[in-house]
Amino acid sequence: NSSESHNCAKSILTSDRLQIVVTLSEFFNETWEAANCANCLKNNSEGLSNSTEEFLDLFNKSLTCFEHNLQGQAIDLSPSNYTEVCKNCNETYTKLNDLYNHLQRMNRQGGESAHSAHLCIDVEDAMNITRKLWSRTFNCSLPCSDTVPVIAVSSFILFLPIVFYLSSFLHSKQKKRILILPKRIQSNANLVNIQEKYS
Repeated sequence: NSSESHNCAKSILTSDRLQIVVTLSEFFNETWEAANCANCLKNNSEGLSNSTEEFLDLFNKSLTCFEHNLQGQAIDLSPSNYTEVCKNCNETYTKLNDLYNHLQRMNRQGGESAHSAHLCIDVEDAMNITRKLWSRTFNCSLPCSDTVPVIAVSSFILFLPIVFYLSSFLHSKQKKRILILPKRIQSNANLVNIQEKYS
C-alpha cells in the first residue's frame, strides 16, 4: 500500500500492542545518535568522510605493525620484551595519535560531517583499543614534549615560598630588644659610698 495517509501509517505501524516497528525504529535512531555515527560520514551521508578513511587506514597499519613485530615470539612475553614493537611501530602509532587529536579538534569546530559533538564510536573505539595495546599490553610510551615547560613551572612554584619568606624577612621591621632598666631605690651600700665621697 503506497498511500501516505495518516490512517495507513497508523494501521501499519501501531496496529500491534507492542508497536514493534515503532519501538525498533526509535531504538535504532537513538543508537545512531548516541554513537554519533553521522560524524563518520560526509555531509550527504553517501559514504565515509576522508578523515575517517584516513584514520581507519592508519589504524589498520598500526595493528598490522603490532602483529608483524610479535610474530615468532611467545604470546606471554614479559613487558620488557616488547621493545621491538615499541621501536618499530612508534612512527605509525604517533601518526595515528596525532590524527586522532586533530580529528577531535576539527570535530569540536564542526568538521567534514558538519556535526559538532564527539567523534563517531568506531573511531573512538579504534583509538581506545590501540592506546590500550600500546600502553598496557606493550608497555610503550611516547616521549613527552612538554617536559621543559613542566619542569620550569614546577621549579617556579617551588621557589615561591622561599621568595615570599625572604622578602617578608627583609622588608619587615626587625624588633630589637630594648633593655629597660628597673626603677628601684638604690641600695644602702651605694648611699654610704656616695656620702663618703662628699665627706
